[in-house]
Amino acid sequence: MRGLTGAGPTWARTTARAATTVTAVFAAVVLFVAGCGTGGTGARDEGPAHVDSVASAPAAAASAEPSRTPDRADAVRLVKADPEVSAEVKRELQPCVADQYPVDVSYGNLTRGAVDDIVVNVLTCGDAVGVGTYVYREQGGAYVNVFSAEEPPVYAEIDRGDLVVTKQVYDRGDPVSSPSGENVITYRWDSGRFAEKYRTHNDYGQVAGAEPTPAPGS
Repeated sequence: MRGLTGAGPTWARTTARAATTVTAVFAAVVLFVAGCGTGGTGARDEGPAHVDSVASAPAAAASAEPSRTPDRADAVRLVKADPEVSAEVKRELQPCVADQYPVDVSYGNLTRGAVDDIVVNVLTCGDAVGVGTYVYREQGGAYVNVFSAEEPPVYAEIDRGDLVVTKQVYDRGDPVSSPSGENVITYRWDSGRFAEKYRTHNDYGQVAGAEPTPAPGS
């Protein structure tokens, strides 16, 4: 007992430090577990979310909060409030079933900004044809449109920091479901805008015995 009494102050300080360390470690573990359970609302790695629908969003303009990765409802709001989006595309951007919207959304660093950029593809409800694709960049506390393509069928993706836009090509007599080929265009952010860097064309093979169905406008 004399040994414990003689070491009283030192033992008490050591015990207090140990208790503080245990408490700090426990708090860190709790924060880590809580972060893992949020469902991934932080910045996402590059790549498409590729969802067929999105929760209902009001038509009124609503800038997404630039301090976090916007959710899919924010993306729909951006498109609906964007004056650069055509009236035709906005008419397509209606719920397909109940309050589900036909959009694909990707997040990634395309423009070298501090916050992830947003790529939004607007599709048709029936056959999921891309009718418009847009890139939004954070500027001055809000997201602004820095790229648009509205020549259907069109679809954009993020590939290793580049914007890759695919446009299907129809020849006269091609069925709607079977275009003759595609143009794949790679854009890179340069001097405050997207500049075309590469362009490739792929021809699709024809299926033997297929009955051609005229493409729209042919």
